[in-house]
Amino acid sequence: MKLKKASIRNINDLKKICIDAYSLNFHNHWNDGGLEWYLDNEFSMERLTSDLNDENIEYYFIEHKLKVVGFIKIKMEPTKNLSFGNSAELEKIYVLPECKGMGIGKLALKEISSRIRESGKKNLFLCVIDTNKSAIAFYEKLGFEFHSKTTLDVPYFKEELKGMHRMMKILNQ
Repeated sequence: MKLKKASIRNINDLKKICIDAYSLNFHNHWNDGGLEWYLDNEFSMERLTSDLNDENIEYYFIEHKLKVVGFIKIKMEPTKNLSFGNSAELEKIYVLPECKGMGIGKLALKEISSRIRESGKKNLFLCVIDTNKSAIAFYEKLGFEFHSKTTLDVPYFKEELKGMHRMMKILNQ
């Protein structure tokens, strides 16, 4: 597993893996028309260009055997007004379904945690759907702990999946 920081130069590759990894994992979480709406909003060329030009946001390709199999999006200065102190936010980490269970996500998350710690951040937090027990267990194994509940405020997302857990990991351990 290798992480490679994304840039404007490889925005087309970034858009492709973002759409593929997200839609293959979460297509069934949306009401009619919702997935298309979300992909157009989150992974449009305009949005990705804006994100890649924002010094606060970092995207990484997750590579395995010289193939891009997922991506990570980090916010180095979270916009949410939360009591996490000197924190970064893991906004997105998605791996193609055929690569799940191979330890790739675990290695990617350990590597990104190390990079964030080296940047001087003390904590890493994320939000995960509260019914996604396998993802919650995955994060717990990597040292994340439940912090608080929140709700996903996105149109077209299935109502029963909008409950979220905020989880946090102290990085200086």
